[in-house]
Amino acid sequence: MWKLTSRALGGLVTVWFFGNFVCCWFQHSSNNGRPQTQHSDRTSDGQDQSCLCHLTGVLDDCFCDVESIDVFNNFKIYPQIKKLTERDYFRYYRVNLKRPCPFWPDDGHCSIKDCHVEPCPESKVPDGIKSGNYNKYSQAPGTMVDMQECEQAKELGAINSTLSNQSKEAFADWTRHDDAQDHFCELDDETSPDAEYVDLLLNPERYTGYKGPSAWRVWNSIYEENCFKPRSVYRPLNPLAPSRGDDDGEGFYDWLEGLCLEKRVFYRLISGLHSSINIHLCAEYLLDEGWGRAVWGPNIQEFRLRFDTAETKGEGTRRLKNLYFLYLIELRALYKVAPYFERAIVNLYTGNAEEDGETKELLLRIFNEIKTFPMHFDEKSMFAGNKIEAKTLKEEFRLHFKNISRIMDCVGCSKCRLWGKLQTQGLGTALKILFSEKEIQNLPEHSPSKGFQLTRHEIVALINAFARLSTSIHQLHNFRLMLKEKG
Repeated sequence: MWKLTSRALGGLVTVWFFGNFVCCWFQHSSNNGRPQTQHSDRTSDGQDQSCLCHLTGVLDDCFCDVESIDVFNNFKIYPQIKKLTERDYFRYYRVNLKRPCPFWPDDGHCSIKDCHVEPCPESKVPDGIKSGNYNKYSQAPGTMVDMQECEQAKELGAINSTLSNQSKEAFADWTRHDDAQDHFCELDDETSPDAEYVDLLLNPERYTGYKGPSAWRVWNSIYEENCFKPRSVYRPLNPLAPSRGDDDGEGFYDWLEGLCLEKRVFYRLISGLHSSINIHLCAEYLLDEGWGRAVWGPNIQEFRLRFDTAETKGEGTRRLKNLYFLYLIELRALYKVAPYFERAIVNLYTGNAEEDGETKELLLRIFNEIKTFPMHFDEKSMFAGNKIEAKTLKEEFRLHFKNISRIMDCVGCSKCRLWGKLQTQGLGTALKILFSEKEIQNLPEHSPSKGFQLTRHEIVALINAFARLSTSIHQLHNFRLMLKEKG
């Protein structure tokens, strides 16, 4: 049975490789035995039919190639991470979408009703999730807090007088640690009356009509003020910057390559996040709105406008490679945090024991797949110089990213704000994990850790943010096939 399964999987992988990259020339050294062709299908005017033919080979700042990530993600990770985000623990996200923009008055608005986010009535949210952090850990028999006791608490994190001394001590430890921790994101106050649960499955990320100056002001503020970039250096194809004539942005990349690794990584993370969001909008585009129902689906023309080599003066391929780079960063964070979840004390609690057990089993299965991937990003190369300089740079890195998380409250579209906040929080949690290696290594097996904690809010954001990246890479495969078929 195993031999048959392996043979079948091998056949699928082979077919996928040939179907995906028949028009592309493999330039990296690990292409032994793969077909090489230097030409691609072209239209009558000489333009490549597929803007993805240049998306191949080794990524900058790491030793992984695009093709390896494609196969690993699309065959092993994407099907499982999709199932995981459909589980109750990961589908409900508590968020405050009414926080005012701290930087400018918001005058943006959506052009269609699908910008609206429908909050989830708390009666629909599993009791275990509403109980906040009370069931962050499994407890020894005889010390489990009864659900009725949990529901008596008026605020998340409050210590109920009926709780055991062991639970009180654990909660106090969590509070002290969370208060002292250096977060990479501006965290929502989950106790705020404006914070609401959202069912992510009922509010999918897709095109809402939110565009123009309001949307570009958000991204412009992120790139111009928070990516360590001097104003004299122009980001390619920035519609809010003064015209640069025929400047193709090479001066920008000369500047970027001259930066230290940490600042270069920062830019590539933001660019990768931007690319991923754009892919989601192109893949879930409003194609038709008639007869009382909207039709959503992939918009090839919109995809080409954002990523095609000719349309973007070569910028599109760089954007997509930054998506793969971000995928590796978050993949590495999941690899690093696996020991945290592998402990028996950690329970993804919803109140349904069967559901919770299946959810954790699926999560651990994904971690085991991640461990088999041979080409992880090596974060040890970051902040590895002079200790004082490295500490200063790390703090600057953290504050810049935290500021970006605050800018998400300036997004004028509620649904865009929801997914922007979630994915920014997820990336911030990934960075927190990568910079907490020693604390994770020293986790106790049977008791709460005082050195490293993840709230449910962070866990949900981390997994959903990575799932969005996984979906983007899967959708790139679909766009590749559509472009080939159209040609």
